[in-house]
Amino acid sequence: MGPAELVQAAAMARRFYLEGKSKIQIAEEFGVSRFKVARVLETALERDLVRIEIRVPAELDAERSDALRARYGLRHAVVVESPAEGEETSPDPENLGETAADLLGELVSEGDVLGLAWGRSTIHMAAALDRLPPCTVVQLTGVYDAGTAERGSVEAVRRAAQVSGGEAHPIYAPMLLPDPATAAALRNQTGIARAFEYFDKVTVAAVSIGSWEPGISTVHDMLTDEERAHYASLGVAAEMSAHLFDAEGRRVGRDLGERCITVEADRLRRIPEVVAIAGGQRKAAAIDAVLRSGLVTSLVTDTAAADFLLNETGPKPRPALDRADPDGI
Repeated sequence: MGPAELVQAAAMARRFYLEGKSKIQIAEEFGVSRFKVARVLETALERDLVRIEIRVPAELDAERSDALRARYGLRHAVVVESPAEGEETSPDPENLGETAADLLGELVSEGDVLGLAWGRSTIHMAAALDRLPPCTVVQLTGVYDAGTAERGSVEAVRRAAQVSGGEAHPIYAPMLLPDPATAAALRNQTGIARAFEYFDKVTVAAVSIGSWEPGISTVHDMLTDEERAHYASLGVAAEMSAHLFDAEGRRVGRDLGERCITVEADRLRRIPEVVAIAGGQRKAAAIDAVLRSGLVTSLVTDTAAADFLLNETGPKPRPALDRADPDGI
């Protein structure tokens, strides 16, 4: 390109990329066809006269996010940088909750019903919330320990409702009960029954995922050694909201649900947007299992888990947005 062509190409590029003018407007200004404008802009890119740089915040990994969304057929996948080795000891890094809080700010609309399940990551998310449209917030599970309700999921529901200015419907009950009869009696109590009535109205839900090992699944930690061994023998690989899954995403140990205060799996499947928040290498296989269950539509995770999920050599999962039940296939 000669100097005149370079000057013209630079001017056209400025109009198009910086001033937002259309190719037709540029063609009229310079007295050429819009096809010539297109060729000039293409040449400007080829000759490095124009450089296009896509930048996102350093903590977000756009390439892994898009690859993960495509592999599992998710509506949204957001991958953040994993903490440096030695910097994070918790199985649920707080930066996942912060990113999930920003995502909820995008997904929730005025008049929605937001459901929050118990989990350290959802508690981190609720603490990080600084904006939500007016919406109703309902608790989807009981708490890990009724004695910790004030700093657990009950407080998370209250916090989200405070930010949104909407109603809060917490559940003041443990997640796991000694037997099905006790759980059934609690479900019929007025406050808990009122929260359950909202489950079919939930439009956006946030859930956590646990691996079947100590400290990574609250349900695992609540059971006796004998019960853990029993469910392990069934092939449990993951836990979400007191539902257990094998490596293919099929539900196992359904009898456990009869003892739990939690949203039913079929109801979760009908919620339009279910966002799972989980990361780390120790949870990676569990995340894969839950994504195969058809219960989750979006994921917030980190690079450590994403690398495992993207290199998984097992059977290709069905698109998550199909919401297909592996038990029904």
